[in-house]
Amino acid sequence: MAGNTFGNLFKLTTFGESHGAAIGGVLDGCPSGMSLDLEAVQRELNRRKPGQSDIVTQRKEPDTVVFYSGIFEGKTTGTPIGFAIHNTNQKSKDYTHIKDSYRPSHADYVYDQKYGFRDYRGGGRSSARETASRVVAGAIAKQFLAPVQIHAYVSQVGSMKLDKPYQELDFSLIESNAVRCPDPGMAQKMIEYIKAIRKEGDTIGGIISCVIQNVPIGLGEPVFDKLHAELGRAMLSINAVKGFEYGSGFGGVVMKGSQHNDAYNTDGTTQTNLSGGVQGGISNGMDIYFNVAFKPVATIIQPYETINKEGKKITTKGKGRHDPCVVPRAVPIVEAMAALVLADYSLLSRTNKI
Repeated sequence: MAGNTFGNLFKLTTFGESHGAAIGGVLDGCPSGMSLDLEAVQRELNRRKPGQSDIVTQRKEPDTVVFYSGIFEGKTTGTPIGFAIHNTNQKSKDYTHIKDSYRPSHADYVYDQKYGFRDYRGGGRSSARETASRVVAGAIAKQFLAPVQIHAYVSQVGSMKLDKPYQELDFSLIESNAVRCPDPGMAQKMIEYIKAIRKEGDTIGGIISCVIQNVPIGLGEPVFDKLHAELGRAMLSINAVKGFEYGSGFGGVVMKGSQHNDAYNTDGTTQTNLSGGVQGGISNGMDIYFNVAFKPVATIIQPYETINKEGKKITTKGKGRHDPCVVPRAVPIVEAMAALVLADYSLLSRTNKI
């Protein structure tokens, strides 16, 4: 199986399955001599872990990261940083009923067709549990990137949409509620809606918005290595993501050029930022902001029709512990992938490669 590595110089390779002994990764390319706050890394991981509220999966995993290499006396050594997160609360029996059938909108069928074999326990390698390793690496990338700041938050659940521009939001409120929406009133409505969806045995999708501030000018290239293109690739690699837009996004199509152009100030900043902090594929020093759309979780706890390995139609029902809406726990994943992109491009810019 290929495709387990992300990045060019600041490079993460992940391993492990949802119901295996552990998941983890090897982060290569992190410069030496950098002081690491390991408690901050664990805090980021805690934001993603299951069982943290009554609107997410109730799988109880401590998700404690253990580092095996690349760190000595609290500093990076410049060698590969190896780490693991041990699985302690698997309930593989919850998946025996799908051993010989395929869940709709999951990777089950294509996985079986491609490899001729599949780990049906929670999706195996295709499970979103793999993203915990990305959060660890992203937390290290965040510390490398300082003073760059990355803030992601839930801006929509189903049709419930937060219409305030990010400039009017207080990012300190993101962690004040279970859904990670920085508007307390809207957050409560989203939480109640997710609870209602869960009672139906169904799921719902949503949107995570992300704002990156203090980005230096000059990251990215104007052709195939555009900064926004790599951010899009990173976000689309996250499980359940169906869409990515940055800056004015799809809303820009209804505007005229005279309305959409970002006029310059004398210091090189722009009066508006419809470009979303990237022009010609290169960061321009303004805030980078984008939206990431997540589909409803495919596992529903109600009867559904599917096919088995013999191609016969059957009716079955989802079992196990699943998120009724993935976006609350995906917020730190979006931040982590954004951090990995910026860390990689920061190192590449130093070598004049990108």
